[in-house]
Amino acid sequence: MGSSISSLRKIDLENKDVKALISVYEDNKAGLEEKDLFELLRTSFLRLAGISEGYEGAETLKGSGIRHILVTGGSGYIGSHTCLELLNAGKKVVVVDNLCNSDEESLNRVRELSGCKPSDLLFRKVDLLDRPLLSRVFEEFDFEACVHFAGLKAVGESVTIPLTYYRNNIEGTLNLLDCMKENGCKSIVFSSSATVYGAPEQLPITEQAPLRSTNPYGRTKLFIEEILRDVYSSDNSWKIFLLRYFNPIGAHPSGRIGEDPQGIPNNLMPFVAQVCVGRREMLNIFGNDYNTPDGTGVRDYIHVVDLAKGHLAALRKLEELGEEDGFCTPINLGTGNGVSVLDLVQGMQQATGKEIPYKIAPRRAGDVDSVYCDPSFAASHLGWQAELGLQAMCEDTWRWQSQNPTGYHQ
Repeated sequence: MGSSISSLRKIDLENKDVKALISVYEDNKAGLEEKDLFELLRTSFLRLAGISEGYEGAETLKGSGIRHILVTGGSGYIGSHTCLELLNAGKKVVVVDNLCNSDEESLNRVRELSGCKPSDLLFRKVDLLDRPLLSRVFEEFDFEACVHFAGLKAVGESVTIPLTYYRNNIEGTLNLLDCMKENGCKSIVFSSSATVYGAPEQLPITEQAPLRSTNPYGRTKLFIEEILRDVYSSDNSWKIFLLRYFNPIGAHPSGRIGEDPQGIPNNLMPFVAQVCVGRREMLNIFGNDYNTPDGTGVRDYIHVVDLAKGHLAALRKLEELGEEDGFCTPINLGTGNGVSVLDLVQGMQQATGKEIPYKIAPRRAGDVDSVYCDPSFAASHLGWQAELGLQAMCEDTWRWQSQNPTGYHQ
């Protein structure tokens, strides 16, 4: 941090931007807590000094013959589990993440679980919207492929702030693709979603089903898929997998990494888990009059470890194909089995030994009766299939939540 301090000392205290920052600190009109105010000032002064955090003292490995997998959003729920599988397979990984909805502690625990060398898993705090800083990552490393998770992902929030979702998810992806193209990295595994199918016309859903999303979040996934298809059409040397997965739940069986949503969970399983641990009072089940066996919605839940292994299988397929012609191929990742909300609640009750208080609430707009996939193409093309069932999903979720009742923030 020495060079940071010396650079800060060179800041002109009479500079109007510096004066403005000092005024923010003195007035604190936003009513920020002291630690948040200090962090705002610290990062602002570093920016004025021209310091990019995450690059302090970094030595470039580009041209060294060492190749890495770039994982965007790698400190998040699915990203961290995927990083662990990559490390266990002997890969070297670089994570870029802005930490807006995740915690770097997840990567510390991934290092612990994998027993990897510090240099095998490197982290750069980078927002994909910051094109110059993202370019610095590509100047520092040679990448053989990218796994692209980074993006905002709450359906309800996307309806409220659609422009933020379009800007963040789509512009960030465009910046990433530009950097990849400029540096000769043309292999990408994109974290898409079953939301691109909208309300399905028939079940199970195959990769050939019509695409039509019903919310801004889903449309960002769909638009990015379209962008990637156009990229491939313009240059057939690109190798692209569009992994459309359904409802990831569960946690690593160690209980060391898992889903840690910021604020009130948007998804069912983390909300149920927080009810079990006492952080939430009661679960709302939205609708019990669907055309399903028990009246509650049915979804295709997949264990996050299985999902992470699906990404590893996709990367191995990229390696296997080598210098062959490129492709842009969508693949469903799911179990092919439908599980109802009440099935999941019962599974968590068995895993925890606790009764889970719930009440039936009105249906939410846009929710459909059942959604589950046909995963047969993943089996034939990637040699992958889900292995873990509902019991493991519930037991691993509870192990994570009971050992980490407030997530990574102890």
